[in-house]
Amino acid sequence: MSTMYFEDFEVGACQEYGRYEVTKEEIIEFASRYDPQPFHLSEEAGKAMHFGGLCASGWHTCAMAMNMTVANMPAESAALGSPGIDELRWTKPVFPGDVLRMKSTIVGKRESRSRPDMGTLFLENEVINQNDETVMTFKPIVMYKRRGH
Repeated sequence: MSTMYFEDFEVGACQEYGRYEVTKEEIIEFASRYDPQPFHLSEEAGKAMHFGGLCASGWHTCAMAMNMTVANMPAESAALGSPGIDELRWTKPVFPGDVLRMKSTIVGKRESRSRPDMGTLFLENEVINQNDETVMTFKPIVMYKRRGH
């Protein structure tokens, strides 16, 4: 795949990608280190709450989404990083055995006024499980190099 520059992206374009298999061990390892709430650490604590069992931290779901995104990027990328995301929502718990994928839609783009060498894409992303249920939504903002600069 050749390098994709700001000009190569079209508003309305949608892409599905990724395959991430969630494991019990990874959920517990991540939670132990970064989000040690009981329902992320044990099946029993998850059952005692409304989750119904051990579930991944939302921050872990974010990390899994980032892993799929980077794996989908071409080796020669014109991406310049991100100044942030808007409207992060965890809409369903993620459980051991879930298989996640991403759906990303370009909803807007804007050339930089102060930096003619870059532009910004506005995306709406969904993380979807094997049952076609959306488990997380977020709106990343991604900066890209412009062609010829």
